Amino acid sequence: MHYPHTTLVNNVFIIPEKSIGCARRLFQHGLSLGHCKYRQLVTYIRAIMPGARHKILGHVLSGFCHKMNRRKPIYGDSLDTPLNRCLTTFDITLLGVGHMVGAGIYVLTGTVAHSMAGPATALSFLLAGITSTLAALCYAEFGTRIPRAGSAYAYTYVSIGEFWAFIIGWNIVLEYMIGAASVARAWSGYLDAMLDGAISNATISVTGELHETLLSKYPDVLAFLICIVASLILAVGVKTSAYINNGLTILNLTVISLVIFLGFYYADISNWSEKNGGFMPYGFSGVLAGAATCFYAFVGFDSISASSEEAKDPSRSIPIATILSMAMVAFGYILVAIALTLMVPYKSINPEAALPAALGAVHADWAKYAVAVGAVCGMTTTLLGSLFSLPRCLYAMSADGLLFGFLSDISNKSQIPISNLIISGFSSALIALLFDLEKLVEFMSIGTLLAYTIVSAAVIILRYRPAPPEEKGFGPPQLDSPIDREDSSATGTPGTDAGSSSSEMFEALTVGRLRPQYAWLEPLAGGRAPGSAVSSCVYTFTAAAAALCAHNHFLAEPAGLWALLPDFVLTFIIIACLVIIWAHQQSPLRLPFRVPWVPFLPAASVMLNVELMVNLNALTWARFAIWMTLGFLLYFLYGIHHSKLGEGVAGLLSRSGSGTAHSWGAVDKTSSLARRVGRLGRGSKSDDRKPIICDDELARP
Repeated sequence: MHYPHTTLVNNVFIIPEKSIGCARRLFQHGLSLGHCKYRQLVTYIRAIMPGARHKILGHVLSGFCHKMNRRKPIYGDSLDTPLNRCLTTFDITLLGVGHMVGAGIYVLTGTVAHSMAGPATALSFLLAGITSTLAALCYAEFGTRIPRAGSAYAYTYVSIGEFWAFIIGWNIVLEYMIGAASVARAWSGYLDAMLDGAISNATISVTGELHETLLSKYPDVLAFLICIVASLILAVGVKTSAYINNGLTILNLTVISLVIFLGFYYADISNWSEKNGGFMPYGFSGVLAGAATCFYAFVGFDSISASSEEAKDPSRSIPIATILSMAMVAFGYILVAIALTLMVPYKSINPEAALPAALGAVHADWAKYAVAVGAVCGMTTTLLGSLFSLPRCLYAMSADGLLFGFLSDISNKSQIPISNLIISGFSSALIALLFDLEKLVEFMSIGTLLAYTIVSAAVIILRYRPAPPEEKGFGPPQLDSPIDREDSSATGTPGTDAGSSSSEMFEALTVGRLRPQYAWLEPLAGGRAPGSAVSSCVYTFTAAAAALCAHNHFLAEPAGLWALLPDFVLTFIIIACLVIIWAHQQSPLRLPFRVPWVPFLPAASVMLNVELMVNLNALTWARFAIWMTLGFLLYFLYGIHHSKLGEGVAGLLSRSGSGTAHSWGAVDKTSSLARRVGRLGRGSKSDDRKPIICDDELARP
């Protein structure tokens, strides 16, 4: 076999530019020569041998895996965006509070108390709140690192890779879309209950009932219209919609305070007595099942991260708003659950309109109207929060090329993705029209829990990964002078004196490596690239945690000592993974907010999220599998081929200038094939004659 226009030099074929098509056919799936500096490909003469063909096939598959695992570095101007940076810390805090305090407090509290946990609903909210808070702290650190729209999607893209980022983004789309639809459905159902079923009866008389198990009893036209109106409000502009959200949220918090006061004023402790079923009538399993459902009430905090690209000072506003909103909402939910179950026995709670019915039972009928006003305000702000976040996630994915390009178009007047908002609002309205509230809530929780799990794991991975040279200057300014900047360029921390600077320099150089006192782990975790052992332990820890939770959930009753053996083995693996992670050196990079007690706090978040996921029913998992199948088809048929990181040379992306939505980030060149192609594009003339497949590689079995 002979390639035309080639020169044989030292057993190496030199293929010039005019014959580059021949080389492209040889490596058509493995690499691309679009922007190579010298446009020459060097390959060994033995590439025509059968063993080398296997090597080439391996490179092809490696290139495909590389595309799925390419990561987005976070260099450049973090505040550069086509969106309107106009939101203050106060605006973002109320956005998070308004998104979380809505249908959950007025509808979900009664449903969980009546059917799942009884008076122990307060414990369900406490457990769900702790789980959400752990995840929220991880979101806060990422919001400081990466002030971009897309929330968990953008964080995963930077820390883990493109494929997992798409999965998370696809799940966030599901979360926000179903969140908006479920709130609109709850808004309509609450108003219908206040009017004694007048709306539902009138609708059924006109349209008839839907005799399909997967759909609701009747098409909810009011919920459809509510979604459309909320979308029109958001289309005006982010600052105007923020003013509306702030006013409605403050009014809602006032009503909730009134409900809590009245609940404790009319409290009857006998409603928690054994005569009425006790405090925990459904047992601890009921508390867990209730927590998995109550988790829905806290999902709105990630709208804070979604607003990062429109915050004036994201490095300060995002962590403050996250912590404040989570504290306020968790405290409010727990107090409302206690007040509700103290006013009336849990069996007497009306799941459709729990608070008005309970206030009526204690003869505080005048307060029902105040509750109705608060419910309308709360559900409206929750709906606005979901429809605010959904277009931002679609915009971020489209800007990266993983979704269709028109979804990243920004309106020059309102500075929002307007076409994106129209599609989001109509899709949510259509879901609200046809599906029932209970099915929507369960379906949303699983995607949210998966996103929280991966973000928590990503915090650990990123904390133990050395920063590439182009990323060390990224982030909020922490330095006071040019001298400090030079002293701490490797660590991201101010250089105070020679001793501390040397210490921090040493820490920066040893990030992701075993600490000296844990050298005895070298045979197990040593000899690998910095941070890779930690990443492997994080994956193993997550898998072991999922197996442990699933084993305990599906094991109906103990079957002897042998039934506990998997628990001991999995627990040992979990502890061993945490010990190995702890033995490595963390990054000393200073940020306005860092998650404390890494890796233990994010690991606890992973455990709790997985536990709640296991407690969801099988039908929810089946629906989730269908949704993920659609996502896989979209990614492998469109996203992987149109990714912005795939432009240029075999998945390499040259740095573009700032000022566009796509100027931040490039592929993380992790595979050896990509590094070699990169050297062809930027190396010296001597690099052009280096073979892609060398004698040593071909000689290996």
